[in-house]
Amino acid sequence: MSAEEHKKPVFRELQADDNDPEITEISSLCFNCGKDGMTKLLLTKIPFYKEIILMSFECDHCGCKNNEVQSGEKIQEKGVLIRVSVTSLIDLNRQVIKSDYATVKIPEIEFEVPPQSKRGEITNIEGILSRCIAGLEQDQPVRKTLDPESAEKIEAFIQVLIGTKKCEKPFTLIIDDPSGNSFVENLNAPHVDPALTITHFERNKEQDHLVGIYEEELQEIKEEEEEETDAVTGDNVTPDTLADEVLHFGTNCPSCNAPCETNMKLTSIPFFKEVIIMATNCEACGHRTNEVKSGSGINEKGVKITLRITDPIDLSRDVLKSETCSMSIPELDFEVGAGTLGGKFTTLEGLLVAMKDQLTGQNPLMCGDSATLALKERMQEFNEKLDNITSGKTFGCRIVLDDPAGNSYLQNVYAPEADPEMEIVYYQRTFEHNEELGLNDMKLEDYEENE
Repeated sequence: MSAEEHKKPVFRELQADDNDPEITEISSLCFNCGKDGMTKLLLTKIPFYKEIILMSFECDHCGCKNNEVQSGEKIQEKGVLIRVSVTSLIDLNRQVIKSDYATVKIPEIEFEVPPQSKRGEITNIEGILSRCIAGLEQDQPVRKTLDPESAEKIEAFIQVLIGTKKCEKPFTLIIDDPSGNSFVENLNAPHVDPALTITHFERNKEQDHLVGIYEEELQEIKEEEEEETDAVTGDNVTPDTLADEVLHFGTNCPSCNAPCETNMKLTSIPFFKEVIIMATNCEACGHRTNEVKSGSGINEKGVKITLRITDPIDLSRDVLKSETCSMSIPELDFEVGAGTLGGKFTTLEGLLVAMKDQLTGQNPLMCGDSATLALKERMQEFNEKLDNITSGKTFGCRIVLDDPAGNSYLQNVYAPEADPEMEIVYYQRTFEHNEELGLNDMKLEDYEENE
């Protein structure tokens, strides 16, 4: 592979170009006539949505044609569980992105759509119910002739779904997606939506298999990474040598999926702990990203840090936000979940800017063509308030970092003395916190007895 080919993105922007040189042609069997036809593959991406694989088959012998779209999106590190309380017709209009692996449930009517029974789609809650009704009604005429009893039961359930679609009674919609690629619109964005709850969870073995991840393969990859690390660092590796050395390893760009390189370094934060900083720079699309991992695991207690901004210099405080940390600004009635920004080591101003960029530049459901006028007005008002904070025009607001794993940090400019504008509270995690961190399933004592 040449240097120019190496820099090209794997997934290209969707465009109308029949002569795209990146289209791959493969000779394949025609199931209609049994002769050879031609399959064309194009790896592309829909802006602000996800990567897809377009496939087109055509047989010159019998004229058979077939087109198919498959998801090319990556599996997220954690699964996502979304609960929506639907109480009005407005809630039915919430936009929904449902992946192939998502299970849709409505407990009140004992209704469930299993994973991989339908293709991933962009729709709304009403659309999900309408598709289910249409699917059940499709074979009803034949079913009434062959199995009248079953047809009568299905007809009764169809009426229940129609009543649910009209929102005659409040109900709860649950989307359980082990791939982590599903989404439900927040009608109060950018503020907290009391009717919407989003929880990220660690996948179990069965869920890993569902999304195509197997322990044996992961173990092989881990062994290969350990061998590469040993080759780079040598046999006598100590924390002191790692602290002075930058490690390099190959990866794929999170934006275009082109091969690129990630730099990793172990560093120590004064008055806190050691952390691992990873930075990726893609030469193909120019995308840059950095991520921070704790170098000491999960602490015994969670931590909640509250800082009141009273001076522009507060915006230059160093911040370590772990991937398990949520952030809120009570004065703006704003909150972002733990997995929204990932792990970051930056300044307070940099964290606020990154948060704004993700809200306005990476979510078309909030700022794109699909956003309502009222939502756009709320987003504009919120952005103005946030800009006043980052530019030092507004003081007195609070920044709250809540990390159940206890791996987040906000610089104390008065260290080692106490900071009068910052409050740090350590707390015992709840069962829900431990469940989200995957601690409830860990057996730390006598674990060898079951082997």
